[in-house]
Amino acid sequence: MSLSSPSSVVRPELVRLAAQPVDKNDAIAQAAQMLVAAGCIDPAYVDSFYRREQVSNTFLGHGVAIPHGMVEDRALIRQTGVAVLQVPQGVDWNAGQQARLVVAIAAQSDAHIALLRRLTRLMQDDAAMADLFATGSAAVIVRALSEDRAMGANGIAAQDLPECFAWTVDYPNGLHARPANAWVEAAKGFSSRIQVRLGREAADAKALVPLLQLGARCGDALVISAQGEDAAAAIARMRTVITRLSSQEKADAAQAERREAARAARPRWQPVSSLPRFSGLTASPGLAVAPVHVIAEQRLEVPDVPQSLVEGGNRLQQALILTQESLHTLADDTARRLGEPEAAIFKAHSELLNDPELVTLTCQMMVDGHGVAWAWHQAVEQLANRLAAVGSPVLAARAADIRDVGRRVLARLEPSLPLGSLTALPNEPVILIAEDLSPSDTAGLDQERIAGLATALGGPTSHTAILARTLGLPAMVGGDSGLLSIASGTIGILDGDTGCLYLNPTAADLDSAHQWQQQLADQRAAEEQQRSLPATTTDGHRIEIAANINRADQAAMALSQGADGVGLMRTEFLFLERDHAPDEDEQAAAYLAMGQALDGRPLIVRALDIGGDKQVAHLKLPREENPFLGVRGSRLLLRSPDLLEPQVRALYRAARDGAALSIMFPMITSVSEILTLRETCEQIRQELQAPVVPVGIMVEVPAAAMMADVLARHVDFFSIGTNDLTQYTLAIDRQHPDLAAEADSLHPAVLRLIRATVDGAKAQGRWVGVCGGIAGDPFGATVLLGLGVDELSMTPRDIPAVKARLRTVSLAQAQQVAAQALACETADAVRTLEGVA
Repeated sequence: MSLSSPSSVVRPELVRLAAQPVDKNDAIAQAAQMLVAAGCIDPAYVDSFYRREQVSNTFLGHGVAIPHGMVEDRALIRQTGVAVLQVPQGVDWNAGQQARLVVAIAAQSDAHIALLRRLTRLMQDDAAMADLFATGSAAVIVRALSEDRAMGANGIAAQDLPECFAWTVDYPNGLHARPANAWVEAAKGFSSRIQVRLGREAADAKALVPLLQLGARCGDALVISAQGEDAAAAIARMRTVITRLSSQEKADAAQAERREAARAARPRWQPVSSLPRFSGLTASPGLAVAPVHVIAEQRLEVPDVPQSLVEGGNRLQQALILTQESLHTLADDTARRLGEPEAAIFKAHSELLNDPELVTLTCQMMVDGHGVAWAWHQAVEQLANRLAAVGSPVLAARAADIRDVGRRVLARLEPSLPLGSLTALPNEPVILIAEDLSPSDTAGLDQERIAGLATALGGPTSHTAILARTLGLPAMVGGDSGLLSIASGTIGILDGDTGCLYLNPTAADLDSAHQWQQQLADQRAAEEQQRSLPATTTDGHRIEIAANINRADQAAMALSQGADGVGLMRTEFLFLERDHAPDEDEQAAAYLAMGQALDGRPLIVRALDIGGDKQVAHLKLPREENPFLGVRGSRLLLRSPDLLEPQVRALYRAARDGAALSIMFPMITSVSEILTLRETCEQIRQELQAPVVPVGIMVEVPAAAMMADVLARHVDFFSIGTNDLTQYTLAIDRQHPDLAAEADSLHPAVLRLIRATVDGAKAQGRWVGVCGGIAGDPFGATVLLGLGVDELSMTPRDIPAVKARLRTVSLAQAQQVAAQALACETADAVRTLEGVA
């Protein structure tokens, strides 16, 4: 859409200063009469303003009202115009709403949209709005509403700001979502305006979508500039963040090249016959033989149900908050199951929701009389289409991400929409064919029912392709729309190594493919056998290696990676992505299913850990100023018997039915908490006539570590959550954009608390596990072994490397390294010991 400059519709003669309307109707009348006098509207259009007020609330917020007429009356508009009524003392607009700036709009087409964009940006600047409410100059108001001069494609002035530095992009894949997200997080830490310029176009460094729209490729020259009180500090920080990411980006690209070279060098399957086939791009290697299942392309029809701006705005805000919470949880889950690089996908998705243009576009369409769900969907599509049009495969993939996160918000705004297309799959494994799959869809796939993936759209750099590789699913992308015409149930052979889908194979082709699969299976079995060997040091000391997973269907993959059991089952995922808590029966079934999937191997189930960075919307918990230091974990359970007791009953029922489980309570700081929780457990156990099971606690705060010898008298085991322990010990929020990199769990202070915990536990004959991030780091695992830890629990994909490292060292060597680490002064100094281990 072509946007006209607002300077053509905002004129000094249409600004009335220090107006004193007696009420809302008088304010509308004064503004409308200015438009009549200026020849912008027919006098009959005045009534249209009042009729609009009867069907919607035109109060935009922050002291601004934007009265406008009905769409069907546009024929009465002679030329687009905007009249501004400044009301310093305010005028009541609706109950609890006072307008101090009344901006009456008469627009023939889209000429007013640029003004609205500027207005919604101004509303985010309280000081600027206060100036507009009080100024004695009409020119100030005109200038404020007409300040889109010399704009780049993304709405930011293309001139560099006073503080700046030039940088040539050396990220091999250009400025894509993950590094761009880091730029945005860094920029948001400063009050100054910060922009990034590429050629004649510039983008707000605090907004992810405009940054991506620049389409910056490797070798492009950028200028990063800032203006404001802390501009110099902002530029220094941006330079540090941008350049620090270069080494990781280059390392990731080099690793991808090595993987691609290894894939290209591998022998490939060839069909025996000349088969009909669809060719696309390889996204994930492997061979799948199964019926295809086509998900029909769905054109989403979002109902347009207008409502007041206040009500629509409140619904949008709530939907954004709930989606942010669910994305944070999804990122946390993905990090534990698949790894931090894959979790970064959903962290970047979360940042997309912070893009001001999405909200601005949505509000503009709501102002025009559209419903919030319809407006949100249109805003998402506009931005996604804009990214897709840049011509970069990487940015085209980000357009899919915008649609994915937009769909999540839309599901909150309009729950009746058919957005869950992957729930009704055949029971047998299939090759799933779709126009495209979102990262959310891919991350949540039931691997027992999916043999492979083939999409008409997408590219090998898409987040969906990345997740497919991580999940080990053969996949092809970019196979064109002809894929969607294949009849579901047709037998197919999907070759992820070549990006080909073969149809209707002969018996000879099937036999050949099955033989090839068997060869691959034999190879994997040999690798799994090696991984399944215990983590035994060269001098015969064994340490248990467990997996952090959340659902029973993840157990097979964890065991194939060499897990001895599950060291952390996080039960809060039973409570998420739904509008009510799971009942006792549902929880009992989930815990029993996990126990059965592990076939007698140990299972540690952590009781509900909500609060801090993990929230569950339907529980309607009060918001706290500092949730990390508030009612979270066991503190919440002790105050909520309706949460604690059904979960404990479900756990003991699962144990009674054969699950070899232990119960672990999070966020413990005192003996009294343990005694109360154990009393509840014992009472319920006796009621159910269930077996005695071990009851342990998480050690996540320094108080628990320092009191370990006392707490150990009342529990059966400890599991140290090093992520939270590091956060609380170093007083660093691990989500903080500037400080998170300094939250290193190998800091000597954290290691000393781990040693204190181990010593306290051993004094009472208790064992100690670690389920935090450093357990999955081969060097960190070595240090933990030397500190006396008995069990390590980690993301399944980290298990093979940790086991391999521990088999190469002796316990004595690990103890020596641990002793040296405890004597170090910094985390960096500890990491220099890695060559010793």
